[in-house]
Amino acid sequence: MQSLKIENMNAFIIGGVVGPWQIVIVVALALLFFGGKKIPELMKGLGEGMKEFKKATKDESADKSKDQEKLNN
Repeated sequence: MQSLKIENMNAFIIGGVVGPWQIVIVVALALLFFGGKKIPELMKGLGEGMKEFKKATKDESADKSKDQEKLNN
């Protein structure tokens, strides 16, 4: 019975379930490492990076569809 509990705990940890306390700890560590003034700059950079990534994936899918049309004609 004890080994079953340990296996379930390992599956819970490996499953990547993030609870509210984990989020609080990560935010607190970020504040300690970077400070309150630097975090908005980091989030802005992260947002711009995500925007560029989405744009690149859209461009890539558009290129694939154009190539597919050329092959079909």
